[in-house]
Amino acid sequence: MDFRTGYLAVPALALLVLLASGCRQKGKPAEGKAAAQVEAPVKKTHGRQQKERTADVDTARYNALCDSLAAGDTTGRWPVRTAPYPNKGALLPYHRIVAYYGNMYSKRMGVLGEYPPDTLWQKLNAEIRKWEAADPSTPVIPAIHYIAASAQGSPGRDKMYRMRMPAKQIDSALAIAAMGDAIVFLDIQVGHSTVQKEVPVLEEYLKLPNVHLALDPEFAMHGGVLPGKKIGTMDAKEINWCAEYLQNLVKENGLPPKVLIVHRFTEGMVTGASKIRPLPEVQIVMDMDGWGGPALKKNTYRQCIFKAPVQFAGFKLFYKNDLREKPYRMLTPEEVLGLCPKPIYIQYQ
Repeated sequence: MDFRTGYLAVPALALLVLLASGCRQKGKPAEGKAAAQVEAPVKKTHGRQQKERTADVDTARYNALCDSLAAGDTTGRWPVRTAPYPNKGALLPYHRIVAYYGNMYSKRMGVLGEYPPDTLWQKLNAEIRKWEAADPSTPVIPAIHYIAASAQGSPGRDKMYRMRMPAKQIDSALAIAAMGDAIVFLDIQVGHSTVQKEVPVLEEYLKLPNVHLALDPEFAMHGGVLPGKKIGTMDAKEINWCAEYLQNLVKENGLPPKVLIVHRFTEGMVTGASKIRPLPEVQIVMDMDGWGGPALKKNTYRQCIFKAPVQFAGFKLFYKNDLREKPYRMLTPEEVLGLCPKPIYIQYQ
C-alpha cells in the first residue's frame, strides 16, 4: 500500500469522464487566466536573448521575497543563494501556489477523486481564502495537481507496475483547472519505469504554458521491489534530467519558466539532493508530503527540507491522514507559515 494513502488500484471498466463537453482538445491550452497569468509565450530565446530575459527580472525584489521566505534563518541555508535568477514570467516567489491533489479514478488518493468539480472548487477556494488571510502580501495561484502516471500493485501489460492515465482523463483535469483559472501539475509515479521514459509521454501537455511537472520518488522502485512494499528513491541525476528536459521545452517553445515539484518525506527518498540544480527556466520545489500529527510533520520538514535546501519549499496537508494522530487536527496556514523556510507551495490531499 501507499505509505500515505494507498496507490491507485486497477480502475473499473467504466471510465469516469468529467466535464466531457468542456474538455479541451489535446494540444490546445485550457482557457482563462491560468494560461494568461503566467506571461504569454514569447519567441524562442537563445544566447543573448536568454540573458536579456533573466536581466529583466527585478533582482532586488526577487532577493527581498526570498529573504522573507527564509524567515530569519541564521544558519546560512536559506535563502538558497546558489540558485539562479529565473527568467521573466516566473511564478515563484511572487505567488504562493495552493493545490488540490489526486486522481479521478480513486477516492483514496486525494480530493480530486472525491468530489464533483463544483464542490471541489468551493472547497479549494475556501482554502485559498485562508492562505490569503494568513499572508496578504503573497498572491495565491490555485492549482490542480493530477496524478498522470500512478504506481500499481500489478505489473500491467508492459510489466512496469505503473498506469499511465488516458488523455481523456488528463484533459478532464485541465478542464477542471480552467473552471478556476488554475495552473496544472502532472504528477509521475514511475514504478519500475524511469523518468526518462515517462516524462516525454506528457510532452504535448508540458508545452502548454500553464502545465507543470511533479515527481514522486516514493514510487520509484529498484531491484524488482513492488510499489508500496518499501519507500522508493530517486537520485539528483534523474531530477536534473527532468529539469533539463523542461528547460529545453521552455527554450524551444518560448514558454515562461516551469515549476518542478519533488515529493520528499524521508532523507532516503532523494539521494544527492545537494546536487539538484535549479535553472533559469525551471524552478524546483521540494515538497514535504509526509502525514501525521503537527509535531511529526514539523520534524520531518526540518530534516528533509530545512536541512537539505534546493530552491523553494512545499508542504502537504492531509484532510484524513493528518487526523490519525494526536492532537487529531491539521496544521493551520498560520502554523505552516511559521516554519523555516516558509513554504511557497501548499498541497491538499
